[in-house]
Amino acid sequence: MTTPVSPPSTTPQSTGGPLRRMCWVFPDRESTRTTATWRYLFWDLYEEIAEELGLTWCRHSPDAVTVDATDPARPVVYVDEEPVTPQDTLFVTALYSLPYQSMDIFNQYSLYAVLEQAGFYLPFPPYVSLIGNDKVATVLHLADSPVPPIPSIRIGTGRDIAKHHYEVALDRLTYPAIVKPAGWCGGGGINLARGPEDIRGLASLAQGGDTTLVAQPYLGDGTVDYRVYVVDGEPYAVMRRVPEAGSPVANASRGGTMEFPPIPPELAEATAYFAEKLAIPFFCVDFLYDGEKYWFSELEPDGVIAPDFTDPDRALQRDITRARFTAYRDAHAKWLANGAPSAPTGLFTPTAHRTPTAAPASAPTTAAPTAAPRSETR
Repeated sequence: MTTPVSPPSTTPQSTGGPLRRMCWVFPDRESTRTTATWRYLFWDLYEEIAEELGLTWCRHSPDAVTVDATDPARPVVYVDEEPVTPQDTLFVTALYSLPYQSMDIFNQYSLYAVLEQAGFYLPFPPYVSLIGNDKVATVLHLADSPVPPIPSIRIGTGRDIAKHHYEVALDRLTYPAIVKPAGWCGGGGINLARGPEDIRGLASLAQGGDTTLVAQPYLGDGTVDYRVYVVDGEPYAVMRRVPEAGSPVANASRGGTMEFPPIPPELAEATAYFAEKLAIPFFCVDFLYDGEKYWFSELEPDGVIAPDFTDPDRALQRDITRARFTAYRDAHAKWLANGAPSAPTGLFTPTAHRTPTAAPASAPTTAAPTAAPRSETR
C-alpha cells in the first residue's frame, strides 16, 4: 500500500493575505475569430479594470486546474502549475454550454464543486450556475417573481423524440411560440414555431446534439429586451435591446440594437426580490417588454457587460465592470474575515464550504398563476 505524500513545505498556506487574482474558468473551445471578438468586446477590458484595482485577471479552461487532495484536510490547488489559495484567488464559475462546449460541461461543473469544497470563494456557487443555465430551472426557482415569468415548457430530446411523448405538455402552448435551447446564450438557436409540426421539426434537429428545448408563447413582434445589471443587490444600469425588423430575437448577434436608458421603475423595484433570492455580489436579470407589460425572462450570473458603441471611451461598460469587480473583492474580504460559506443558505444550497480560517457557523415554491402574455389574448 502506498502512503500518501504530504504537500511540499513550499506550498503557500493560509496567511489571510489580500485577494490578488480573479480567474474565469472558461472552456477553451473558441475559434480564432470568436476569440478575437470576445477579447475586443469584454475580455481585454476585464483585464484592464482588474489591473486598475490592483488585481490580476486570468481566463483558463477547466483542465488548467490541478488539485492535490492527498491530504483532504489541506488540499492544494494549482492553476497552470502555480499554487493558488482561497486567500489570494477567487474563481468565476459560470456554466457554459454552447454546442461546441458541450463536451466540457461535466468537467466544468465537477471542477466548480471541487473548488467550493476546497474552500475557495465563488462569487456564485455551483447551484446558482445550474439555476441560471437552465431556463426552466430559473423560472421554477424564481416563480414568485413580482415580474411574472414567461410560461415555459421543457422538452428533452433523445433517441425516442420521434414518438412525440413531449406533446403531452403542449396543450396549453399557444402559437406562434418561441422554441429555443434550455441552456444556450447570445440568442443562439431561438426559433419561431407556428404550430406543433414546427416543434416536431425543431425537436428532431435538436436530437442531433441532444439539446434540451424550452417552448414559450411568443410575446409579439417588436418585443424589447431589458438587461438589468445588479451590483451588491442594487440595480446599477440597464441595457435595452431592440430586435431587427422581422426578427423574434433582440440579441446583438441576431441583429438587435443596444442602448442604455434609465432603469424602468418597475424593474428597479423588482430588483430587491432577486437580490434577496440570490444574495450574490453581481448578476444580470433579463426582462421582456411586449408593449403592455414586462415579463421575467432569464437570469445571467455571468451576464456580458456590453459596450456602448456610441461612446468610444466605453465609460459605462468600464463603470459597470469596475463596480462588479469591486463587489467581488469586497465580498471576498468579508467572506474571509467572517469565515462564512460563499453560498447563502436556501433552496438547493450545497453543504457548507471548508473555510481557510475557521469552521463555518453553525421546499420548492409553487408558481402562482400569471396573466397570459399578450400573444395569448389576440
